[in-house]
Amino acid sequence: MSANDQLTALDATFLELEQADDSALMHIGGALVFAPPAGAGAPTIGKVRQHLEQRLGLLPRYGHKLSVPRTGGLSWPSWEPDQHFEIEAHVRHATLPSPGDEPEFLDWISDFYSHRLDRGRPLWEMVLLDGLADGRWALVCKTHHCLVDGVGSVDAVDLLLDAELAPPEAPAPNPVPGAASVEAWPGWLPHAPASVGLVAGAGLAAARGGARALAHPREALERSRAVIELLVRDELIAAPGSSLNVPIGATRRIATVHVDLRELQEIRSALGGKVNDVVLSAATGALRGLLLARGEDPPRQGLRAMVPVNIRREGDHGELGNKVSSLFVDLPVAEADPLRRYELVSAVAEKRKAGGQALASSTLTGLTELAPPVLHASLARSLFAKRLFNITITNVPTSPRRLYAFGAPMVDVVPTVPLAAEHALGIAVVSYAGGVTFGLCADRATVPDLELLRDGMVTSLLELAALAHATSAAR
Repeated sequence: MSANDQLTALDATFLELEQADDSALMHIGGALVFAPPAGAGAPTIGKVRQHLEQRLGLLPRYGHKLSVPRTGGLSWPSWEPDQHFEIEAHVRHATLPSPGDEPEFLDWISDFYSHRLDRGRPLWEMVLLDGLADGRWALVCKTHHCLVDGVGSVDAVDLLLDAELAPPEAPAPNPVPGAASVEAWPGWLPHAPASVGLVAGAGLAAARGGARALAHPREALERSRAVIELLVRDELIAAPGSSLNVPIGATRRIATVHVDLRELQEIRSALGGKVNDVVLSAATGALRGLLLARGEDPPRQGLRAMVPVNIRREGDHGELGNKVSSLFVDLPVAEADPLRRYELVSAVAEKRKAGGQALASSTLTGLTELAPPVLHASLARSLFAKRLFNITITNVPTSPRRLYAFGAPMVDVVPTVPLAAEHALGIAVVSYAGGVTFGLCADRATVPDLELLRDGMVTSLLELAALAHATSAAR
């Protein structure tokens, strides 16, 4: 075993969060919906398995399992080939109950994402789900967060997607788990993943960190200042208490909101800022409405959102493992005026990015690697505690072009976000082929009013669109 086969401290964090609390489910995923051409139906499960197995060698980590199912002790778990790997155990078939409309679909995927992955096997699953209304079908995938992050989630399902209606010639079969991967794959498929390893030994890691600080003193100073600011602001000044941060169960519920990407771009063009500011502002308005409907005073300091930030460099494209940091953005839910809310969100998000908070979060996370695994669990939990943030909001762009699988165009993507302990709600946003889907993931027991958040998101987006139209007309 090489160091490159070991999980990093950040990867292991997501295992430790599950071990600490039964309500934490640390898998990510998405449901990809396809509309077959007239007269065609869903592919057979055998065809899906065969096609995926032929390409699985491009992502050998998907044929590996954890060396031990739990973290702790003196070393991190490592990835090792699963000698008993069976594609049938990971790719299954299911049929949606009639009539197969959106309520049945969302109820099915809510149940699917309410169950943990088996740590005795490679940590991913995919289901070919047919029976959707109008002859549609879906590929529903979940992968443990210790294996991939949101941006780097080159999931097994990605291996089935083509950038053209006529799929390119398939690569040579390479189904052996752990087999050497090719250097690259053209088109939509990612570059083969390079291993992400853990530096062996805290002393060596600290020595390398010190050497880098000596070689790059300005960067070290910037990191130090950013870490101090983060600790003062987001540890000493705790996130406010709210009904979103209570003990939760392990059963999830998912709702969606769909919007045209051009509408978000038009709002951004008229009001300034970035598309992600539109996303955060819409979420702020929806959360304000939810709190008010519950008879709860929105906290004056705002709800604090953890916004994951991709820190991959260009050369890291396609790598597995977690390369993500966080921005902590205070959402001004106490502000009644939608325009003022937007201005505040845009200003605070820009300030966090300019202030190097993502760099600080990355540095702070990196410092946890200096702790031995047996002591790391408490540090891991502190990074996802309700004291630090109230809600996760993640925005992941995917392909701007239409993609296909088995001759059928992909028409929708429903994303989900993992919920840590005492975090009853998360929002995942994905853009694809000119459309944007808000995936609202909640604990079923403590968020029975998820429809209020969904409707509030629509209302908030309509308010922003009206403001943008009025601003443009006044110019």
